[in-house]
Amino acid sequence: MQKTILILALTTLIASCGSKDKKAQLEKLLQQKTDVEAKIAELQSELSKTDTLTVNKDLTQVSVLEIQPSIFKSYIEIQGKVDADENVSVSSEIPGTITKINVKVGDEVVKGQVLAETDARAVAQQLADLQTNLDLVTQIYEKQKALWDQKIGTEIQYLQAKTNKESLENKKVTLQTQINMSKVISPIAGTIDAVNIKLGQAIAPGVPAISVINFNNLKVKADVAEGYGSRVHTGNETIVYFPDLKDSIVSKIRYASRAINAMTRTFGIEVLLENKEIYRPNMVARIKINDYQSKNPLINIPVKYIQKDDNGSFTLVENNGKVEKKQLELGKEYNGYAEVLKGLNTGDKLIVAGYDLVKEGASVVVKN
Repeated sequence: MQKTILILALTTLIASCGSKDKKAQLEKLLQQKTDVEAKIAELQSELSKTDTLTVNKDLTQVSVLEIQPSIFKSYIEIQGKVDADENVSVSSEIPGTITKINVKVGDEVVKGQVLAETDARAVAQQLADLQTNLDLVTQIYEKQKALWDQKIGTEIQYLQAKTNKESLENKKVTLQTQINMSKVISPIAGTIDAVNIKLGQAIAPGVPAISVINFNNLKVKADVAEGYGSRVHTGNETIVYFPDLKDSIVSKIRYASRAINAMTRTFGIEVLLENKEIYRPNMVARIKINDYQSKNPLINIPVKYIQKDDNGSFTLVENNGKVEKKQLELGKEYNGYAEVLKGLNTGDKLIVAGYDLVKEGASVVVKN
């Protein structure tokens, strides 16, 4: 129609013009024709786009998540603390006054090393006097024994000399033990963590004097509620997080106690730590214990996209512009995700944005 009008206009103009200007006018009109046709094509293209947008405007826009299988894991979360296998506070075994301190904080010590000493002069003097008597008695015994070997003298004289010698030897051992008990001795190899005594201070048995820690065998200890007894075992994978350090490690339970504490209704677990200086005894730790893991990769989806009806749980997926309803058989849930045993397949497009605005069978358009 538009082309017909254009041709009539051209014919009229050509007839009304003189023969001299006909060629120039024709060229001008042909150029106008080209411009008009280009404008018509542009307007048609814009109208086509507007019509498409009008159609899509009537559809609900949704976002989808393409489903891929993965291993499902659930965890039990508890709180524990760092401890050392060898962490002792050493004291003197008998009352006394500190006369010597052989170590300071940070020193490395070996098992059996003397860390400090108390005043044992009285016992030492008794030992010196005893040693003098023992020397004399020993000489008498040796002479009496030599005579007895030659059948000189009586057996009673020999036995008395032997008894006197052995009695003093036993007393010497007792005094030597008392002297050793006056010393503060390390029962383990490790590092001096605290020295709680001073020269001249009186100490008594049971009062902590010096702390020794072996940092080579640090661990995290925690108590687990009795109800988790069937799910927590030696060897379970754990994630240990240290809030103060903003650091975490992956490890395993070294030991899970088989006895339940009658007072707290809990059982203890231990998780070994690597030998790092950043860990300190009594440091707080949060432990996540892997109590369940699927044997094979399964489909896991966020719980918030799961809905309920009379038939149970379901979710919505997009399939070629249409909404499909998928009834689900669910397994375990953890941290906002649910294990889907049946109902969804790899590659299904789960509707995540707009899932609460559409129903089964509705037409939708997926937002890019």
